[in-house]
Amino acid sequence: MGKRKIIVGSRDSRLAVIQSEMIMGMIRENHPELELELITMKTTGDVILEQTLDKIGGKGLFVKELDKALNEGVIDIAVHSLKDMPAELPKDLPIVAFSQREDPRDVLVLPLHMESMANMDKEKAVGCSSARRTIQLHDLYPGFQVKPVRGNVITRLRKLDSGEFSALLLAYAGLKRLSLESRISKIFSTEDMIPSAGQGILAIQGRKGEDLSFLQCVNNKDSQSAALAERAFIQTLDGGCSSPAAAFAEVAHNEIRITGLHVDVITGAQARGTISGNTEDAAELGHRLAVKLLSEVK
Repeated sequence: MGKRKIIVGSRDSRLAVIQSEMIMGMIRENHPELELELITMKTTGDVILEQTLDKIGGKGLFVKELDKALNEGVIDIAVHSLKDMPAELPKDLPIVAFSQREDPRDVLVLPLHMESMANMDKEKAVGCSSARRTIQLHDLYPGFQVKPVRGNVITRLRKLDSGEFSALLLAYAGLKRLSLESRISKIFSTEDMIPSAGQGILAIQGRKGEDLSFLQCVNNKDSQSAALAERAFIQTLDGGCSSPAAAFAEVAHNEIRITGLHVDVITGAQARGTISGNTEDAAELGHRLAVKLLSEVK
């Protein structure tokens, strides 16, 4: 009898492939009885680069094609950056494992050979398509102008180095997985710039009711608790891609501490807060913090 074959689906960017291969490596190490194959595909979010995501349909555009492939049995599991997944998922396509979290912080990247922020060309904008990052950058540096930048990490760096932008705001995790940490000029603390919900965590999505127990070797309990808390916070705020909401949970033993940011898109009013409790109540705590912050900006 031959090996059970697991077909893994991924976006076709270099980062997405690296991330999928990381997950496949863990599965192979723990389950040599399985045969793994990777299928990559372009998603709508990868193709439409002229507009920011909130103008064209939100984060669902990064998962639509992979969801379809899962539903049709073309792939058995899909690997995503959790921060790119919509707050609401189809009930029959749940997240079945969460990887150990990579560094969740945001970073500033300067053009090649530029030594410090003091040398930045203030006439040019910082490239950033995230409302969450933009708002927090303006809080830290009120004079900076920001302009949307789309495309994968490599594409964005090319635009930066060709002189289109004065700097980029990116996730530390993506640069680290691409072995591009040397490009990082400044790392923002999670207090100065609260990360996106799920930033640094890889999510593995599968079909409900299937035997995916082999993914236990991938699943990290702390990441799972943090993800449940952060996503509950975003779901309560109805935080799609256009929402500037941010959420970051830290887990120590059985305790979880969640920090959140809610911005009213109409008035610009902000509310930040923190809540702590038991990891068993992760989702409920995320929900409660969101309700509290919603009441503070009304």
